[in-house]
Amino acid sequence: METKNSPRKIWFILSIICFVFGIVVWIPNIVLGDAKSFWILTIIINPLGMVFGYIGKSRFGMILNGIMSFSFFIFMFIGYLINALFGGKP
Repeated sequence: METKNSPRKIWFILSIICFVFGIVVWIPNIVLGDAKSFWILTIIINPLGMVFGYIGKSRFGMILNGIMSFSFFIFMFIGYLINALFGGKP
């Protein structure tokens, strides 16, 4: 049985913190519509979260941070897809 502050749990928590940070830096762009370049931090922070998830043996943490690492490309694809389907220029 793992103790309360086992190293595995600490790495998992760090991985989740990186994921939440990745979401927070996207908020000004998506929710507020204010074009800030904070989202670039997802390219730096979320791969670290993937490593933390790997060390903590957490597939959940690795997958979430992996998605956030590529979030720029995902949002870009969705934006172009919406423009292609509903008209307009990208």
